[in-house]
Amino acid sequence: MKAVRLHARGGPEQLRYEDAPTPAPTAGEVRVRVQAAGITPTELTWTETYQDRSGNSRLPSIPAHELCGVVDAVGTDVDDIALGDVLYGLIDFPRDGCAAEFVVAPAADLAPAPQTLDPVQVAAVPLSGLTAWQALFRHGRLQGGQRVLIHGAAGGVGSLAVQLARWKRARIIATASQRHESFLRELGVDQFIDYTAESFETAVGDVDLVLDTVGGETLNRSWAVLKTSGRLISIVEEPGPPPAGHAPGMFFIVEPSRPELGELTRLIDAGELRPLVQSVFPLARARAAFEEGFAGHLRGKIVLRVE
Repeated sequence: MKAVRLHARGGPEQLRYEDAPTPAPTAGEVRVRVQAAGITPTELTWTETYQDRSGNSRLPSIPAHELCGVVDAVGTDVDDIALGDVLYGLIDFPRDGCAAEFVVAPAADLAPAPQTLDPVQVAAVPLSGLTAWQALFRHGRLQGGQRVLIHGAAGGVGSLAVQLARWKRARIIATASQRHESFLRELGVDQFIDYTAESFETAVGDVDLVLDTVGGETLNRSWAVLKTSGRLISIVEEPGPPPAGHAPGMFFIVEPSRPELGELTRLIDAGELRPLVQSVFPLARARAAFEEGFAGHLRGKIVLRVE
């Protein structure tokens, strides 16, 4: 099969489009013919991209860990997936990803794809959608009527988090640069803060939940706007020590989840949730896709079209 692989640590310059062995499913797994794969540019900096959980090298490794595709082989002990099923999902990070014509994944991590989106749009959902869902609801316990501040609200995770919070009927405060304001207000943001022009600490307070997709000083300054009972959740790094009386903040790494994918599918097909795709590249131009991602200031996801 054709695949994009890393043979050494580094940035997009290390990506090679080349022939690679076609994987075969083992017990509990399925093989998917990939139609489209979403990329996360920062995965080229993650230890999991280069090492397994025992610290052994995974090179050459295949990036891009969210996909939409068609099942073309089924391993033993799989009785709820059939050949030809169109599935989507998040591939766990110590495994090879989806920047390839075929990928093998645990059947339990995949779910039927939304029927109202094309494969490119579907591939933009799993990682960002599951991250947003788990941050807001599994870890953040967001309820209707609560106030949530979302940093980096125009990105892949942030834009889906805005829509999920709107569905939950929370009050949404978003930080982003000025050029994203109209887009975010269309998604349902109640209060927009241009972080280049004003300090969010002076514009908002008494927040129940902060979802941080930025890290650094933005993350650590966020304590100042939280209620004492509020929660600080980051998908970038561990928050610093909390002020007196506050619960510790939390950093987490998204996990595959078929039930949560099912919730996302239901919302997508009901018109409550739509992913934003910034740009689409053919698989052979994956290096250019990651270079665009490394440049930053994304609005939505970058997706590889495989077939």
